[in-house]
Formats: sequence, C-alpha cells, structure tokens
Amino acid sequence: MKFVRMIKLKPLIVSLLIPLGLGGAVGMVLALTGQFSDYRELFQPPLSPSPWVFFVAWVILYTLMGISSYFVLTADKPVGARSDALWLYFVQLGVNLIWPILFFYFDMRLAAFLWIIVLIALVIKMIVSFWFISKPAALLQIPYILWLLFAAYLNGATYILNG
Repeated sequence: MKFVRMIKLKPLIVSLLIPLGLGGAVGMVLALTGQFSDYRELFQPPLSPSPWVFFVAWVILYTLMGISSYFVLTADKPVGARSDALWLYFVQLGVNLIWPILFFYFDMRLAAFLWIIVLIALVIKMIVSFWFISKPAALLQIPYILWLLFAAYLNGATYILNG
C-alpha cells in the first residue's frame, strides 16, 4: 500500500495519454485512409503476425512507454538529468510516430527502414539515459526495443519482397 500512495495520479495519466493518444491518432488516420488494408495485399515475410497483433503490441508498448516516462518524470534525481532523458523520450516518440506514415501512407519502405534504424539508435540512447535515472523506467523499454528490432526485420523484408 505504501507504493500506491506514492503514485501521483495526474502526472501518471498525462504520461500515459501522450504516447497512447498520439499513437492512436496516427493509427486512426492510417486506418481511415485504408493504408492498413493496402499493406495486407503485399507479400509478407516469414514470421509476419496477424494484423491484430500489431494493435495489441502497440497498445502495450505505448502503455509501457507512458509508465516509463512517468518514472523518469517523478524520479528523485536532478531536474537537468530528467529533462535531458525526457527530451530524448519525446524525440524518439516523434520519430516513432513518423515511421508508420513513411511505411504505410507514402509506401516509402526503404526510407522507413532507414528511419527505424535511426529510431532504434535513439531508443537505445534513451534507455541508457533512463537507466541512470530510474532502472525500472529503462527496463520497461526492453519490450519496445525488441519489438523495434522485429519491426525492422519486417520492414526490411517487406521492402525486399515487394521491391
């Protein structure tokens, strides 16, 4: 019960709403424009999951991102260190949100592949910066980096298979 009383509800809700809201908005735009159905018509690489897996995975990942950013935001560490780490968080989030637009909307699969490599580098840098502020915050990002590596494989293989 002691941990529950330490939770600052408003910053936690805001921390969750930012990635979930932004990710949901991008997903909604792509869904409404029919971009996901176009993707299903492409040759799929081995290990490609069912379309519903992407939705579930991103909801989980954006939730973990939000909790992780909350841990950094509320950590008992110097403001400068927290600000630098959160700046990296927001930069990677912006880069993350541009990837599906490149891949799905503009069909720029090679550019999207290069973009996701940049995203992976940013996320690794973010995880390292989070580690020095809150180890749980850094550890919550591990599923995200693993998913990004898998997404890079899918992106690269889709580019190769579909020219």
